[in-house]
Amino acid sequence: MPEMIFRVRWPDGTESDCYSPSLVVRDHLVPGADYPVADFLARADAALTEASARVQARYGFPCSRALGQLQTIRTLCARFAVSEDARVRVQSFD
Repeated sequence: MPEMIFRVRWPDGTESDCYSPSLVVRDHLVPGADYPVADFLARADAALTEASARVQARYGFPCSRALGQLQTIRTLCARFAVSEDARVRVQSFD
């Protein structure tokens, strides 16, 4: 199963490399696009949940790394959710 890293820039300017065990992230996020924090979280949640489900369908267990990545994204998004203007930029896919 091909995995990928997607790099994001948070509203405070910091950047993170995020892991997905599947290329399904391409169905939910676009490199170069800016998303309001809540929208980014919803898209990342859908992508990583689907990616983990694909691992489970193939190997019989969910992807703990994808679910851990999702938890990290939730935690980071919670920090920025207070500002309605805060946006997350998807920098790249690797």
